[in-house]
Amino acid sequence: MVDTDRIVGTAEDLGGRVQGAVGDALGSHGDSVEGRFREAQGRAQDAYGQAKDTARNVADNVSDYAGDAYERIQDRGGAYFRDGTRAVETRVEENPFIALMLAGAVGYGLALLLHRR
Repeated sequence: MVDTDRIVGTAEDLGGRVQGAVGDALGSHGDSVEGRFREAQGRAQDAYGQAKDTARNVADNVSDYAGDAYERIQDRGGAYFRDGTRAVETRVEENPFIALMLAGAVGYGLALLLHRR
């Protein structure tokens, strides 16, 4: 989508060029200077519109990339979670006493961390 500043800026640039050329051809210094000024304003407005278009495109691309990454994480993350759950279940079934000791150690460590605050 083209920004309206680009359209208006291009039109102003073109109008300024025409006015400057007519001023030069007729020897009117005032029209020539005013035309060059309008031309510069038009170019600035066009550049501003281009910058806005670029920023909008970058934001759209970032949004698309973030959405794609989120979908990939959801797809792969669920599989990793299921695989991890199965692995933990297997280890706990094989060694319930060690699993209980590890859970107790983690709980004790968390209690120490929270108590120090």
